[in-house]
Amino acid sequence: MPGAPAQLDPAVFKAACPDCRSRFELAADAFRLAIGGSRRTTFYSFTCPECGSSVRKPAGERIIELLTGGGVRTLRLHSTAETV
Repeated sequence: MPGAPAQLDPAVFKAACPDCRSRFELAADAFRLAIGGSRRTTFYSFTCPECGSSVRKPAGERIIELLTGGGVRTLRLHSTAETV
């Protein structure tokens, strides 16, 4: 139908588990992205579908771009430090 938005396939990302060493593909809704104020507090996470381990990996600028562009839910972490 002209003017109708194109139906896009859901984003799928390749991932690997450091515990069981499985490689697999996961949909965007299987990931969580946390963006903090530093490299240490910016990461993505998922649960391994093979062994059930919780996996947490650092997320640089390119990973953030890919995950957010693919529809991964994002949590922005804010500093709770008070300024005097």
